[in-house]
Amino acid sequence: RQIDFVIDAGAKNVILTYGDSLYSLLTDVEIAELTKVVVQYVDKRVMVVAATGIWCTGKTVEFAKYSSELGADMLMVLPPDWGSSTTVESLISHYKAASQYIPVMVVTNYLGKRSLTFAVGVIEALLNKVPGIVALKDDVCNNYGRKICSIAYDKWAIIAGGLKENHMNLLPYGVDGSFSVFITFKPELTWNYWDAITEGNIKEAIAFIRDYDMPLFEYLDTVKGGRDAGIHGILEIAGHSKRYRRSPYHSLSDKELDELNNYIQELL
Repeated sequence: RQIDFVIDAGAKNVILTYGDSLYSLLTDVEIAELTKVVVQYVDKRVMVVAATGIWCTGKTVEFAKYSSELGADMLMVLPPDWGSSTTVESLISHYKAASQYIPVMVVTNYLGKRSLTFAVGVIEALLNKVPGIVALKDDVCNNYGRKICSIAYDKWAIIAGGLKENHMNLLPYGVDGSFSVFITFKPELTWNYWDAITEGNIKEAIAFIRDYDMPLFEYLDTVKGGRDAGIHGILEIAGHSKRYRRSPYHSLSDKELDELNNYIQELL
């Protein structure tokens, strides 16, 4: 239901991610099954980006082969970096190994825990040494995101993660697209924002951020169980799926769901 809704709403890609797709609660076998079901069900109607777990290079390569054989269009690679254990050289090898089998998307999530110097060094090295990388999803935002976008915009497709204000912050630096929560339940708002961007109507785009995007995420940050619990509540309100997440994650109670629904109705 969710896939059909967002495709009918005009989404250009269906993208699995370690975070929103709740890989942290899935086994490796379940991640493989989820990827298979999504690729098969989308059936080339739009592009599908598969995603790795936080895996070693060997496992990542295995999954890159698997995703390519399934027919996924791209693979978002999220390396492990516990205790700042990776180096620029080891990351080059990691991405290069995966990109032998499928086009790769970099996600900057883990780089936010490292210095800006290290993050920029990684991006510059990947740009120069791993031609199989074709895209980047920025999770770090702010100065990191602006710097990375300004370096990579002319070689990779750049997507801003999360809030529309993150997309707006990267707009002068060459960002190409953005993720959208609204397309999952009120897609006309997504397109109102995007039309304003493509028409160069920055004042209208900022008004959308002020009136809809920022208030929604500010509210979601107050929800018990965090922003993701609230987003799963929205998916139930929209009729796509249930709000429930596996233990030990919190799922909204009936009362909490009602409060969220009341807020959504007031916002819209």
